[in-house]
Amino acid sequence: MGGALVNLAKLLRKRSTDAERLLWWHLRSKQIDGLKFRRQEPIGPFIADFVCFEKRLVIELDGGQHAVEQEKDRERDGWFNKEGFRILRFWNTDVLGNIEGVLEEIRGACLHHPPLTPPIKGGG
Repeated sequence: MGGALVNLAKLLRKRSTDAERLLWWHLRSKQIDGLKFRRQEPIGPFIADFVCFEKRLVIELDGGQHAVEQEKDRERDGWFNKEGFRILRFWNTDVLGNIEGVLEEIRGACLHHPPLTPPIKGGG
């Protein structure tokens, strides 16, 4: 299934929605605090709309179809959480109508994300 997932991710990149294209315009080229984001990235059995591996942050954009796919989204979010990712979800209309607010929320999540490894206790 790995090859099929990679091919699907490539297809999704080519068929980006207006909201995905707009957000990618702001995330690409390390524009948010020098962090690298990838789009339509296969991770395990899923494809994340956007991901920053350094901050273990997945960003999902939801259109109208997600109102009926809530169970699928919960399963997917649970898998990502179990793997140590934090998920931010935005409606396409929010991205298109309030990109600055969306970017601020993403920036805040990146700045306030806990460290990936716990601090060493009693070291010294």
